[in-house]
Amino acid sequence: MPLPAKGTPWPPIHPAIRSDLEDWSAWYSANPDRLSYRYRNRRSSGRRFGQPENRPSQYRGGLVGTVARWFWGEPTPTGEKRANLHMPLAADIARTSSDLLFSEPPTLKVDNTATQERLQQLMERGLRRTLIAQGEVTAALGGGYLRLVWDDEISDRPWISLVHADGASPEFAHGDHLRATTFWTVLAIDGQTVIRHLERHEPGAILHGVYEGTTENLGKPIDLKAFDATKNLLPARQLPIGKRLAVSYIPNSMIARDWRDIPGAAGLGASDFQGAETFLSAIDETYTSWMRDVRLAKSRIIVPSGYLTNNGMGQGVSWEDREVYAGMNIPPTSEHPITLNQFAIRHEEHRATIEDLVSKVIRNAGYSGGTFGDDSGGPAVTATEIKARTARSMSTRARKVELESVGISDITETLLILEASGMFPGIRAAPVERPEVRFQDSVQDDVKTLAETAALLQQAEAASTEVKVALIHPEWDKDDQAAEVDRILKETGRLVADPVFTGAEGDGHAGFPIDGGGPRP
Repeated sequence: MPLPAKGTPWPPIHPAIRSDLEDWSAWYSANPDRLSYRYRNRRSSGRRFGQPENRPSQYRGGLVGTVARWFWGEPTPTGEKRANLHMPLAADIARTSSDLLFSEPPTLKVDNTATQERLQQLMERGLRRTLIAQGEVTAALGGGYLRLVWDDEISDRPWISLVHADGASPEFAHGDHLRATTFWTVLAIDGQTVIRHLERHEPGAILHGVYEGTTENLGKPIDLKAFDATKNLLPARQLPIGKRLAVSYIPNSMIARDWRDIPGAAGLGASDFQGAETFLSAIDETYTSWMRDVRLAKSRIIVPSGYLTNNGMGQGVSWEDREVYAGMNIPPTSEHPITLNQFAIRHEEHRATIEDLVSKVIRNAGYSGGTFGDDSGGPAVTATEIKARTARSMSTRARKVELESVGISDITETLLILEASGMFPGIRAAPVERPEVRFQDSVQDDVKTLAETAALLQQAEAASTEVKVALIHPEWDKDDQAAEVDRILKETGRLVADPVFTGAEGDGHAGFPIDGGGPRP
């Protein structure tokens, strides 16, 4: 399928999906100005971010006025400055989701040594950072794309980059199988004119094009060589990767709850913020109310105007403490000529309301409140206790691990195929093998605690060397653990060669542990 035709409305995304993505993007930005602009211009999707403006619909009653009067969409009263506060809880949720997955980088495991070295090199040269960013953006926008890129001026090898979900138009087949996708990048904006670079990925092919249009229309194709960012690109290129795509989509969830009835949207996934936008808005409204109480609670001493000192023509009047007095037109002979005034700060009510709203947002995202606890100290706890407190977060993490593993395996295997095809003649390609993605345990006991446990088991003669190695290194597979057991037994002199298994019938490495554990296979 070719690139879009001239005059195509842009972006080609269902209005409901586009609106949700823009909402989530505004919350993820943690920028009060972006939130204010987004909700004050929510009905004109696609407009550029700028200074917020009041709109007549915000002052109307009925449905239109109700929709427009989100907290961040409320107009600023005339004569007042905007004092809305924003708690960046949405950004914190996205960052925490990424931390649960990638705070300890995953391991790409294969059998071939050369391929294992290439994958390790790939992780060390940028894929770790890319995955951390992808985990955060995916949690915020409902998904993210990992694509293969190469540039001879930067590297002699291809690498994996990230594309955000709101910069692509995907096409799915059979529900959740990505068949093609079109990325776009804004190259320039001049007034109403917008220049876009389109990059379309199809099975075994990549197409490039540059268009001159408007904010709502793709416009007409123009020459690729007109811009530095696209002058070295080919309009179309076949890739030696068969029917594969040079891109992999990783959804944040298997089902997009609010988009199930939209054709082709079921495989997109949903943001961790989906369904919690009203609670996020209520948190900001409560914080703003709390700070308003603080401002209104400033002490005031109301005194008759006659008590104030005249400072001369044009100099006004004053009293002893300019910070606390407020002059009123009260006769000096009144019964209460001086009044002390101070409003209460309803801090307990506001705090309780915020804590309840925050817990609802966190639970809606699939996490435990303990995952977002502070680091104020307290008694040390074990990894088992931490997992018990964060059971809901661990379940959500496990679901996301399943989705991440497939996408990361797909794109790294495609990268190995591309390198082995001879497309990059100056490199030494590794054999192609689909890697197994192993995620580390996000909550682990420290080595000292594990070592003390192993020592106690050894002292009680209640565990074998295999059990103790598995205890201290649970993230290793069985082969790695077995190899470590052999090394330990050899270093400690507890493994002796078994003459029965040496020579023609043995490999010379089999033996009996001295501690009587029986022959090792």
